[in-house]
Amino acid sequence: MQSELMTLSDVSHSFYTVEGETSAIEHLNLTVHEGEFLAIVGPSGCGKTTVLSLIMGLIQPTAGSIRCSREGLRLGYMLQRDHLLDHRTVERNVLLGLEVQHRLDAESKARAMRLLDTYGLGEFKRYKPQQLSGGMRQKVALIRTLAIQPDLLLLDEPFSALDYQTRLNLSDEVYRIIRREHKSAILVTHDISEAVSMADRVAVFSARPATLKATVPIGFAPSLSPLERRRQADFHDYFDRIWEELQP
Repeated sequence: MQSELMTLSDVSHSFYTVEGETSAIEHLNLTVHEGEFLAIVGPSGCGKTTVLSLIMGLIQPTAGSIRCSREGLRLGYMLQRDHLLDHRTVERNVLLGLEVQHRLDAESKARAMRLLDTYGLGEFKRYKPQQLSGGMRQKVALIRTLAIQPDLLLLDEPFSALDYQTRLNLSDEVYRIIRREHKSAILVTHDISEAVSMADRVAVFSARPATLKATVPIGFAPSLSPLERRRQADFHDYFDRIWEELQP
């Protein structure tokens, strides 16, 4: 049985403006396990990204608690846009997180360069972001995140800005990289097919204020790529179950 990596217990969060209070999350209970790929789906505006912000510590819960299994748990956050700096080369973009965290040394730099080489970007390390395709830019963003050696990756719709073909191919590559690097991950997505094709488990949120409506274990072998999962006979059964859970 997988050990718990992070637990959200009875978490609520509200935003306050001059117009009043907006409840985004209410009594949310969610556990992430070591080595797990968890996907979160839910209606638009239900608070999925807010949960990632809470996990990152960018905002604090109004009520409830977020508990990590150990002190110093490292988190990596990959956003919808790659946010690469155009004036930096691929190499210097990958090293940015290490620089910000004051952890850039010969060893960490060598590891980051090995990641670029391992995942097919070594020959592009002197390129500028504007010389890369959208899919390659997102791979650079992922490697930048992996370079800080996170224990848990937070993926906030990382493929949403890409065309459909690139999105499918990149989801395969990202999945392969995360599995090979033995990382735990949380993927927020609006795409049910994407969730089923990549996750070990799918958490279905209700409409705002978000709470956990259902959890759907996905029974595909981890060795199957997202594209291979989409070809399995029971893929549509998982899709239909999650679709039903998303209905009001």
